[in-house]
This record gives sequence, C-alpha cells and structure tokens, in this order.
Amino acid sequence: MDVNPAKQEHLLALKVMRLTKPTLFTNLPVTCEDRDLPGDLFSQLMREDPSTIKGAETLMLGEMLTLPQNFGNIFLGETFSSYISVHNDSNQVVKDILVKADLQTSSQRLNLSASNSAVAELKPECCIDDVIHHEVKEIGTHILVCAVSYTTQYAEKLYFRKFFKFQVLKPLDVKTKFYNAETDEVFLEAQIQNITTSPMFMEKVSLEPSMMYNVTELNTVTSGDAGESTFGKMSYLQPMDTRQYLYCLKPKPEYAEKAGVIKGVTVIGKLDIVWKTNLGERGRLQTSQLQRMAPGYGDIRLSLEMIPDTVNLEEPFDIICKITNCSERTMDLVLEMCNTRSIHWCGVSGRQLGKLSPGAFLSLPLTLLSSVQGLQSISGLRLTDTFLKRTYEYDDIAQVCVVCPYTNNEC
Repeated sequence: MDVNPAKQEHLLALKVMRLTKPTLFTNLPVTCEDRDLPGDLFSQLMREDPSTIKGAETLMLGEMLTLPQNFGNIFLGETFSSYISVHNDSNQVVKDILVKADLQTSSQRLNLSASNSAVAELKPECCIDDVIHHEVKEIGTHILVCAVSYTTQYAEKLYFRKFFKFQVLKPLDVKTKFYNAETDEVFLEAQIQNITTSPMFMEKVSLEPSMMYNVTELNTVTSGDAGESTFGKMSYLQPMDTRQYLYCLKPKPEYAEKAGVIKGVTVIGKLDIVWKTNLGERGRLQTSQLQRMAPGYGDIRLSLEMIPDTVNLEEPFDIICKITNCSERTMDLVLEMCNTRSIHWCGVSGRQLGKLSPGAFLSLPLTLLSSVQGLQSISGLRLTDTFLKRTYEYDDIAQVCVVCPYTNNEC
C-alpha cells in the first residue's frame, strides 16, 4: 500500500509584494446641524482628526497617504514592479541559493531576474532581496513565476516555486477617423477615452508619421507668440471622458509628385500616448501603424496649384491647374473649356496638351473671369484622351469669391 509522503518543509521562505505608490487617505465626514442633539461634537472630532485637511475637514480627501492594501489594477503601458524576498527561517546555513523570476504571458515567457548567478550562502535570519520591473505590453492574464533552488548543509538540493496570477487591463479606448482633403492632405482625428476609474494627466499625445508624410498638430490655439492647448492648461482626462486630437498630414514633396505612391492603402504613422495617474505613475501606449484607404482619382487627376481668394467682377484672373496621369498608360490629351452661367474662360478651347506618360504631371496656367457676384464655383473643364477617345469632365473644381470693385460688396 502506497502512502503519499508528507509535504516537505523548506528552509527558505519566499515573499512577493507588488510595489505601487500610496494613495491619498479618504474619510467619510459625519456632520450635523448645530441645533441637532450632537451639537458641535462631530465637527470637533473632525478638527481633531490628524488625517483631515485643516480648515477643510468636511472634504473626503485627506492630507495623509495610505499604503496599498491589495494588489490593485495593472493597465497596459504601465510598469509592473515587484519586491521579491527570500528569507532563511531555519537555524542552519543554506548554500547555492538561486532565485529566478519569470513572467508568463499569453505569447511569451520573460526572464525578469536582475541576476542569474547563485548566492554562495545565506545565514540564518538573513534574506536575499530583489526588485523587478517590467513594462506591460500585452492585455490579458499574466503569471509571475518565482522559483528558488538551494542546497542544505547536508548537500541536499531542494527546489520550490510559487505562482502569482494577475490581469492586465486596457486603460484607453483609441478610435481614429480619416478625412481626405481635395489636395493630398489627410486629416486624422484621434478619439481617446479614459476607461479607467481614476483621472489621467495627458502628458503627450503625438503622431509619429511614416516616412512619406510630414505632420502638423492642430491641437493648439495661437495667442500672441505662444500657443495654448485647446484643452486648457490642466490637461486632465476624467474617467469615461473622451478627447479628440486632430493632425494634418501632407506627403513629402518627393512622394507627392508620384501619383502611384498615394494610390491604394497608405501607411500614415502611429500614435504615441503618454499619461500619468496616481501620484505621477507613468504609462505609455504606442499604437500599431495606422492605415487609410487613399481616395481613387481615376485615370486623370486635376487639382489647383494656385487660385486667388478674391477676384473682381468681370476682370480676368489667373489660376494654375495641375494635371496628373494616374493610369499605367501614356495619354494624348486635349483640353476643352466650356463657359457656364457665371464663369467664362479666356483662351482657345480644344488645345492640344500633348502626351503625358504614366505618373507624370503638367502645370497649366489658365485665365477666366466671372460675370456674377458672390461665391462662384469654377467648372467647365473637359479633358479628352485621343488614344482611347475617352473624355473626362471636371465640375466644381474650386470656389472663388467675386466682389464688385465699385461698391466693394463682397460675397
């Protein structure tokens, strides 16, 4: 008959404690009116309480710090810190002590030990201390595995380990929207929501563009020589609050000239978010590469390089059009200019523009005038590819404000 052996008592004791910053002490004030039976008793007790704020005893928030009483929450992007202590509870000297700390996630196992070398000996009532740090980069279940191996004075090798399981939560909900301008500019709106139970101080929210783009942040308001944040001086994000950040991306000149580069799926960049929570605890998240579907321009793209903001009624003004061949074949183009009710083109219609190879572009200066006052839409251009006998019409290319020079009556 087999009998299970009794559980072996180890000479060493392992203790693991998470290191977190303390919180401000909170109390529940109890008050009453002066005409009630307790009178001034409750107010006097609060004034004598050393944990309350002098002169503001009825506030729940005190001026003392409270050490954490439980493991607490760990959020993605924060740094997990833990204190590991191995204590010799026996009355004999223990030799060759090796303490190992690993963090097991859903995808990998990480060694967090500061040193992988064994301690030669540990006398009674002495201990080995170690502090480990790890920036959490995965959501879900994490298991801290602490293993201890040692040799007794009778040359017996012993080994034991303990497991500490905890969950990593998501601190922020990030949503992105893309807006394509008439030019190659792209506007990115990032909606960031605090889904934790405590306020956050948003230290930095920036966009790191891809190699094809330059970025301009649109989250400040210029006042004098300095710019002030649109969210004010105190950039706090309360629980469940959402904040919108706006960025403008423009292709670099070397890529903007190539029509094929901006077609299809385009990598925009990634958001870098840094925040601080309880007593300055820092967290950081970096999104994966953001991608957007660039708008299709068809075979030929017509855009404006130069147009005046305001023009005079019945006076000619100049614009510069940019025609880009977005197809994979050579085109032979003819330009036709059709007058509308308010816009009249100056020049000869049916101009031969010549051959345009794939990805190439040409700048075309044109002259026109408006016979109607107000905000007018420039329309009436038509391009024909003589190779395929295919016609492309362009209406509402841009808008211009037409004023009367004699009455100074603007639109």
